[in-house]
Amino acid sequence: MTLAVIKFSSEDCGICHKMSFYDQKVAQELGLEFIDVKMQDTATYRKYRKVLLTQYPDKSEMGWPTYIVCDSPEEEVKILGEVKGGHPKGEFRTRLQSVLGENNN
Repeated sequence: MTLAVIKFSSEDCGICHKMSFYDQKVAQELGLEFIDVKMQDTATYRKYRKVLLTQYPDKSEMGWPTYIVCDSPEEEVKILGEVKGGHPKGEFRTRLQSVLGENNN
C-alpha cells in the first residue's frame, strides 16, 4: 500500500508557495509519498484530476492549497482524508498525522 499526499496548488497562490518550504519534508517524515500538482501544469493535473474531482466534484469547497491523502494514487484511488489551506509547519504535521491516525483504527 502506497500512501501519498497530493498537493493541489496554484503558482500564483502565496500561501501555497509559503507552505512549499516544508510541506514535502513533513509528508516524507511521516512516510508519505509527496505529489505536487500545480493547476498550471496541465499534464500533471490531468493525471491526478480524478482524485481531486472524487473529493470535490465541482471544486467549490477546496482550499488553497488542498492536500489530499490517499492510497494508491496511480491505481484505484482511496481517499483517506485531507488538509485544506495554509498552516504553520507544526500544525500541518499534526493535521496530517490526524488523517493518518483516523485510518489506522
